[in-house]
Amino acid sequence: MAPVALVTGSSTGIGLSVAVHLAKAGFEVVATLRNPEKADRLRARAAEEGVTLDIRALDVESDDSVRQCVQGVLQRHGHIDVLVNNAGVGFFGSLEQTPIEALRRIMEVNFFGVWRVTQAVFPSMRERRSGRIITMSSIGGLLGQPFGEAYSSAKFAVEGFMESLAHVARHLGIHLSLIQPGPVLTEFVNTVLVAGNGMAGEAGPYKPLFDAYISQSKAYFGPWQTGDDVARLTVEVATAAQPHLRYVTSERVRDMGARKYVDLTGATSIAFPRLNEPQA
Repeated sequence: MAPVALVTGSSTGIGLSVAVHLAKAGFEVVATLRNPEKADRLRARAAEEGVTLDIRALDVESDDSVRQCVQGVLQRHGHIDVLVNNAGVGFFGSLEQTPIEALRRIMEVNFFGVWRVTQAVFPSMRERRSGRIITMSSIGGLLGQPFGEAYSSAKFAVEGFMESLAHVARHLGIHLSLIQPGPVLTEFVNTVLVAGNGMAGEAGPYKPLFDAYISQSKAYFGPWQTGDDVARLTVEVATAAQPHLRYVTSERVRDMGARKYVDLTGATSIAFPRLNEPQA
């Protein structure tokens, strides 16, 4: 019997790629998205790759939606072997340009959404004493990023949640893993950068700092990774005999993480990026 994987946020980007790559690797994939009417791209990619997906509605902001989806999957498939928490929203904005309402939405999707789905799936894994929960974090969950106060806050919360839960989960036969991508070339990132999504297209008094950050980030990370790059790593995590708690997706992200963990004072963490040194 093929292992069953449930993936959230599968309409585009990393989630779409993860769903398809897991299916290609032999998983029976339940690809979920908030609005099933927006599944055309997902269906097209699945057809192109010659795989079949069980596409279902799941809104990570809704208790009822999460409960109904998970119950439906368990009724049809009997169990869930792998949960991939991928659904999320991005945001760029200074403290002054981030309304509380926007912050609440970011936390609702990026943190409480992860909590909801994990909480719904966990009991069935505990009863079987088997399962894997893979959660998409970010470089923003490893190091606070300029103008990412809201987004990094949510990702830091996710990191703390999963690291804490891992202590108990490992005694129940459940493996927890966090994947920490850097910039990934997807609609998710493009929407944030083009729309401002918090800057409202205008950085105001923060424009010189914002431009310096974007410029240096592009220069530092070089060619951005793709959703397929992250998906291939996700398959490795899903099939590893003893998966780690954390995975970075590139050497650049690894280098940035090292800046933090070799200096517990935090001095090296806030020294990068150098906002007063814009790159050409």
